[in-house]
Order: sequence, then C-alpha cells, then structure tokens
Amino acid sequence: MNTTKTSEEAKWLGMVAATAGVAGAVGVVGAAAGAGFVTLLKRQAAHARDVIGKPLGEEAIDADKVYKKTYGGTPVELLILGDSIAAGLGAETRSGTLGARLAKGTAKALLRPVRLRTAAVVGAETSMLPAQLESLPKGYRPDVAVVIVGGNDVTHRVPQKDSTRVLGEVIDALRERGAEVVVGTCPDVGAVRPLPQPLRSLGRRIAKQLADGQREIALARGAHVVSLSDVVGPFFITNPDEMFAIDHFHPSAMGYKRTAKAMLPSFLAALGQVQQVPFGHHLPESLGSSGDSLVDDGPSLG
Repeated sequence: MNTTKTSEEAKWLGMVAATAGVAGAVGVVGAAAGAGFVTLLKRQAAHARDVIGKPLGEEAIDADKVYKKTYGGTPVELLILGDSIAAGLGAETRSGTLGARLAKGTAKALLRPVRLRTAAVVGAETSMLPAQLESLPKGYRPDVAVVIVGGNDVTHRVPQKDSTRVLGEVIDALRERGAEVVVGTCPDVGAVRPLPQPLRSLGRRIAKQLADGQREIALARGAHVVSLSDVVGPFFITNPDEMFAIDHFHPSAMGYKRTAKAMLPSFLAALGQVQQVPFGHHLPESLGSSGDSLVDDGPSLG
C-alpha cells in the first residue's frame, strides 16, 4: 500500500486488515487458513478504500472565533486537540464543526460567550498531541480542553501502552495550564458501512480496546471521559446516511451536532455546572463514578 497517497481512512482500513488478521486469525485457525483470512481482509480493505475515496480533502474548516458574543462578559476558553473528528473534517460550514457545536452549546448553557481555539490536525495520532500543545501561545490558559484521538493510532499500529502514556502526559500538561479536560474515546469504527464483515468486526474490537485504555488513563489523570461508542455510536449505526459525510467515514454536520450534544454533559460537569452525568460519561476518579442524567433529552445545541 502506498502510504504517501492514501488518505487517513485508507491507511486505517489497510492496517486493521493486517493487524487484526495476523493477531486473531492465525492463532485460532492455523497458519494456512490464517494467511487466507489476511488476504480476504486486505481485499475487503482495498474495496472499501475505492468506495470511500477522499472527497473531503485533508483540511478541515477553520471555525475558531468567539461564539455568542451577545451574552457579554469574559469568554470561556475552549481548546480542541486531536485528529480529523476533533478538527471537524466533514462539516460543510464552520458552524457545523464539532468545535463550533460544543462552543455554542456551552455558551447557551452558561449564558457566556465561548472562544474556540482548534489545534487539532487531520491525520494526527496521539504522539502528535504534544506538538499541538506546543503550537499554542505560552500564556494561553484554556478553561476546558477536549481531546479526541485514536483512529490513527490503530492505523499506524501504535502500541496501546504508548498511546495511553502520551495521552496521560498531555492531560497532565493541560491541567498544569489550569484546564479541565474532557476526553472523547476512540469511536466505534464498526459503524462504518463501507467496511464489510469480518473486517468491520475486527476493527471494532481493536478500537474498543484502545478506547478502554484511554478511559482508564484519562480518569486516573483527572479528566472527564465520554465513551463515544456508547453515547453516539448507535446513531451512526441506525442513521448512517444522515450521520456520515459524503465519504461515509467522517461525521456529517448532523453527525457532529449529535456528537456535540452527547458530549456536552461532561463539559458542563467539568465546568462545575452539573454534579451527575448520564450513561457513557465518566467522572474523574477524584469525583467518583458516573451517575444519572439530570435531563432526559440532553442539553440543547443550536
């Protein structure tokens, strides 16, 4: 596979085929059958790459600005770190990106303006988060930071222990800046329809293992955690045409709207506005385990 010409999703597909096939199939059904299984997975990945393509390009829309200025007062400083989902690739307008949705939802809940700063980069893996932090002005102190990363760690077969170690270090660095941190764990890649079976199931398993590791380290380091596969994954499975962008891989504007709405309870908890969070949200170890939602339908997002 020519990694210089493949897009983020194409790399992911090929590496899942190689990694999952070797680790699972060979050990279970023997070398000969396992080799055939790997071949099948690689063919499925190649077909999926052809179907997905990269119609969205490799740069997300710049959505950074102050949202809801009319509320007045000092803006809440919101920082976004991570990969293409964090950057908002797939949204057609700046207001449709994940960062913009989170900024508007937070502003409405607090009745305060929110200044969005996005350091997330399309294609980033966890090891690149420190560079994203270094790109920020030295005196910049976010009130709350969101980190969404992981898909590209699977792409590049980064050992989970390395990914979680760096994530923990970044959380520490953010908290040293005075930020509350909200981590959105690796999404459920099994929702991606162009992935046929068994490639889809194997990809889901690998992503879940990483998400579990991310949750564990983030909670131990004092971050709030949102398990994206739990809180928003089912919507992508049941409504793929609405939730995915034209590449059927990244979220659409509606997908980002739903994701932001699902994440907002942890934002409000991180900012001290609520004491309990719904299923799929996890409070830092210092605050105890997750509780029940304070509202039935979640906070409203514009």
